[in-house]
Amino acid sequence: MTVGFCSLASGSSGNCHLINDGKKFLLIDAGLSGKQIENKLKEVDVDPQNLSAILVSHEHSDHICGVGILSRRYNIPIYANDGTWAGMERKIGNIKKENIKCFTSNENFSIGDFNIKPYRISHDANEPVGFSIEKDSIKISIATDLGYISEDIMEEIGGSNLVILESNHDEEMLKAGSYPYSLKRRILSNSGHLSNEAAGNAIVDLVSRNVRSILLAHLSRENNFPELAIATVKNILDSKKIIIGKDIELDLVHRDRVSNIYQF
Repeated sequence: MTVGFCSLASGSSGNCHLINDGKKFLLIDAGLSGKQIENKLKEVDVDPQNLSAILVSHEHSDHICGVGILSRRYNIPIYANDGTWAGMERKIGNIKKENIKCFTSNENFSIGDFNIKPYRISHDANEPVGFSIEKDSIKISIATDLGYISEDIMEEIGGSNLVILESNHDEEMLKAGSYPYSLKRRILSNSGHLSNEAAGNAIVDLVSRNVRSILLAHLSRENNFPELAIATVKNILDSKKIIIGKDIELDLVHRDRVSNIYQF
């Protein structure tokens, strides 16, 4: 195995992904309790003491809930940009000075053999980013919590072996649902979340950019369900003569359980 990926959780109740090369173990966000993350790591035979770093995309609670406790418990460095540190510092508790690591958005940095590009995204947070993480010829990109996918983002995640792509909601379910109007407007805005249809259209573009594996992520519990997300994307791909299993591999990750392990 060169690089492995699994999602421990993805959704508004908590987000946490794991990327490793057998030597370095990186958590992308830690939006569950420390105990929940420990238990989920054990499901994939990873000792929390072996965690090398926590990378934080933005300061919303479903991405930082367990950040502080894990850092203190296992002496783990936390990597975030200045805007995210400003938004989360008071929420995560005291962190050792040596574990406070600041990166600059849109500038590469390294952890072990991993080269990491935190690219800017559109979301209602201080300075949100997605991550493209590379080792040798393997590239994994995480593109969630974004209101739309710009050409700059497409260029960043193009060529990835795996893209974790937001497919948050079905627009009709959201519009007809019980959320207050202000929340619906936020989710549908360019600083909100990608719909199933937007994800499908993005995948059409990504196929042309040599992406061959997609995981749909951050599905809403109230305004989506897995079968609908997959069906909506499949219909869009079918209309463009893109064949799942031939032109693109398509799967999804879950709110409440560990995903399959993907190895490259």
